[in-house]
Amino acid sequence: MLPRIGVTVVVASLAIAACSDRASPTTAGGGSSSPAIVAADGVDGLPDTVAALPNADAGAFRALVEDMRGTPVVVNLWASWCEPCKREMPMLSEAARSTPDVQFLGVDSLDSREGAEAFIAEYRVPFPSLFDPEGAIRTDLDSLGLPVTVFFDAAGDQVAKVDGELSQGALEEHLDEIAG
Repeated sequence: MLPRIGVTVVVASLAIAACSDRASPTTAGGGSSSPAIVAADGVDGLPDTVAALPNADAGAFRALVEDMRGTPVVVNLWASWCEPCKREMPMLSEAARSTPDVQFLGVDSLDSREGAEAFIAEYRVPFPSLFDPEGAIRTDLDSLGLPVTVFFDAAGDQVAKVDGELSQGALEEHLDEIAG
């Protein structure tokens, strides 16, 4: 049996790995009063409403990204308990509202459905999300913590991946790469 201090160190290490924290905080909330953004037409598996939150695993996620070829895509993996996720979501939501030619997709990872639904409502997330309670998509993307943001160009190729909290500069740079 581990001594009490050993257990504390292990638990703290797991918490840090599960929710990496990098950049400066932004304020929560704000944005549009309507959480609806039109998703790419004719894409099987893409939720048609923000509230849909369908279950997905790595295979379903890869198929969905494949189906969205022809449209640049930003995928953000988040969880309602993740502080960096809370800080970056207003910035991502604003980018989704102001970049209609790019499809934004969220993946709620390692979370409860109730937590995810509350997060979507509180932060007025304007793009659809998938529900991945096991973290299979995060594992498939070779990431350990949250948040994770992945940028795909219109050809469906992964152009960039940011593990940890996304900065405004990195968001703008990678949006230019996939949408420009």
